[in-house]
Amino acid sequence: MRYSLNASTIKPTPLLEKIRVAGEAGYDGIELWAVELYEHVGRGGEISDVEKALADHGLSVPCFIAVRNWGETTGWEYKLAMDEARRRFELAARVGAPLMVCTPPMELPGFDQLHTGYTDLLQIGRDTGVKAVLEYISFFASLNNVADTVSVLDRCAAPDACLILDAFHNWNQSTTLDDIRALPLERVAHYHIDDAAPGIPSGQQKDPDRVMIGDGVTDLASELSVLKEKGYNKWLSLELFNAELWSQDPAEVAKIGLERMQALWESA
Repeated sequence: MRYSLNASTIKPTPLLEKIRVAGEAGYDGIELWAVELYEHVGRGGEISDVEKALADHGLSVPCFIAVRNWGETTGWEYKLAMDEARRRFELAARVGAPLMVCTPPMELPGFDQLHTGYTDLLQIGRDTGVKAVLEYISFFASLNNVADTVSVLDRCAAPDACLILDAFHNWNQSTTLDDIRALPLERVAHYHIDDAAPGIPSGQQKDPDRVMIGDGVTDLASELSVLKEKGYNKWLSLELFNAELWSQDPAEVAKIGLERMQALWESA
């Protein structure tokens, strides 16, 4: 198993510092966000700075985040969304990321037409060498659970159609262990690990309610055991959006996260 730090977990930290923190903490990789690379360039930096930092700290980029607006736009707006998607796929390819997260619509209900846009993203992925990975968000109006995501993958009828599993979203939308067991292994491209805050019911939590793994109510051990049973051996990536953690020493947050991920996986 390889371990990754999603850059959102220590969000206020500058981009190059995030890479240093992840490397020194002992991670194998760091998930990067397109918006942060754009901001780095906008402030006068170069993508080559990021490439050098990754190389200096021995990190790979297992997954790049994210492309949006592909599931809710039509006409010229859809074309603009796909043009931007291609730019982001190409940027992901440059930093060596094999996967691109494709985020569904936040407010547009339903998922019946999402296979059309995702099919186009799969082709962009084939063109750029970065696989398009479908994401579900538990508090979005469109694609918010594993079963519906699988339905979209089925409609695409493409061998490279796949999804990213997320422990928080699974708990927040009552995805069951049997739902995960039923997934063909080749459809599971990546895994985000996170925990859910105590005291807020499932179905009512949002991104800021995620807490450090081991501090919440999610049965991570059982979920990881199912992944082990299936033979999953790719990445665990710590993805949090917690303001309290953002105020702490990023090196300490990263260190605790890695230690807990390793312990959970080894004991699952």
